[in-house]
Amino acid sequence: MSLTDSNAVDVARSASLASRQLATLSNEARNEALTLLHSALDKNRATILAANKKDVELATQAAEDGTLNHSVLKRLDLSRPGKYDDMLEGILSVRDLEDPVSCPIGVLLIIFEARPEVIANIAALAIKSGNAAILKGGKESTGSFAAIATVVSDAIADSQVPVSSIQLVKTRDAVSSLLAQDSFIDLVIPRGSNELVRHVKENTKIPVLGHADGLCSAYIHSDAKVQTAVKVIVDSKTDYPAACNALETLLVHESVLESILPEVASALLAKGVSLRCDQQSLEVLKKVVPADKASQISSATDTDYETEFLDLVLAIKTVSSAETAITHINTFHSGHTDIIITESSQEANRFMNSIDSAGVFWNASSRFADGMRYGFGTEVGISTNKIHSRGPVGLEGLTIYKYLIRGDGHGAADYHDGVGGDGNRCNSTLPHMCLRHHLHEV
Repeated sequence: MSLTDSNAVDVARSASLASRQLATLSNEARNEALTLLHSALDKNRATILAANKKDVELATQAAEDGTLNHSVLKRLDLSRPGKYDDMLEGILSVRDLEDPVSCPIGVLLIIFEARPEVIANIAALAIKSGNAAILKGGKESTGSFAAIATVVSDAIADSQVPVSSIQLVKTRDAVSSLLAQDSFIDLVIPRGSNELVRHVKENTKIPVLGHADGLCSAYIHSDAKVQTAVKVIVDSKTDYPAACNALETLLVHESVLESILPEVASALLAKGVSLRCDQQSLEVLKKVVPADKASQISSATDTDYETEFLDLVLAIKTVSSAETAITHINTFHSGHTDIIITESSQEANRFMNSIDSAGVFWNASSRFADGMRYGFGTEVGISTNKIHSRGPVGLEGLTIYKYLIRGDGHGAADYHDGVGGDGNRCNSTLPHMCLRHHLHEV
């Protein structure tokens, strides 16, 4: 990985050239590079964490001053229990995946905020899939990025992977210039705030893979089990509130307002969650919530049901049926991940088929929407697109198709009757199956 101040054209052009070299490397050569990368990041853990600590200290002051969102601060900290080890594990999990049979996309531009571990994630996935990657991080984690970039660069230099396959751009005005390099860059992946993603989509001709919001919803059906509802909802909301797969809206069937909702609310309140409720749910909870928790309950506004809080805040709404819940979710959600809690397979299947999201879960936490948990290894992000990749984008999501035909002087006329054809037709009624059949025999 090179930490560069070069202009956007030079960066993009060198990445394009490197991607062609990288695509010709064997799976063994790519895996060797990932082994070196893992070892180098493990060996230099103390140095990287020290740099990250300085970033976190500055970011903490910015958050206290109100100039930085607290959710960004949480994502920045590499010292959070298990986070550094998860980053290292992600590299090995990608290394150990089967070699993707499809061809690489080419050059990826990844623009991200906070999350220093993204550098290692992207480097591993790009190398394994045969793509070159250009990374531009946020100013809040400059020190962390520089430390990781140096380590990764040294590791790659000892492998067969071209150093310019992974470049970290540090100039402040690089984003707009890079977004104009559609001749060299094949895909942009923005990871960060809604504003960042929307800015990228509105300012480039390059295809963009990403999501602007992680507005995840859960619906508790009339036949749900209390224990299931409590466990799934609490984990979805509190396991990591700053993540894009954290729960933001809870829809409750009116028949379980007094039986299940109080139990769920009690568990959420104990975790420090503030509940913003519609009138029906608010009236129920006011009767059962103890006085010392009353301040955590308030009336919801219309905008609460279309807000990604990224914090210990949850909007609650009462619905009269599964159909009403489905309509609400398809109207206000972001297409990320949504949940139904029910004991009915019929209701679950209807809900899962009706919700237009990248992930729809039955009696399972929204936090499962993650590349590692899906078995993809680490991920470059989660896509809510409806073409190419959708959901957590791992190794397979960074490849596309290339059709390789090996013949022996074959021509198109060899496969049809009539003028110019030789009558050598396949028994199949599908023309493309004829070509497949005959070429298979070559």
